[in-house]
Amino acid sequence: MTTAAIRERLYDYIRVADDKKIKAIYALLEDQVIPVTDWSEDEEFVAELNERVRRWEEGIDPSYSLAEVKAEMEQLDQESARKNKK
Repeated sequence: MTTAAIRERLYDYIRVADDKKIKAIYALLEDQVIPVTDWSEDEEFVAELNERVRRWEEGIDPSYSLAEVKAEMEQLDQESARKNKK
């Protein structure tokens, strides 16, 4: 059975399960449930993003367009293919 099929069966089961079963399932998984956090409320993360933007705006850290990255990847692929043919 695929993961998608298992997920769907679990969804269906949870929709109709009684309160006691839902609480038992939650108790089994409680330690694995990851709370969703809003990244914008994480001061350390926001400070890191702001520092990265500042460094980019001041020209300290380089940036690359998607086209430049793709071109570099294609060049590396071609070089790798040439080396593997030898």
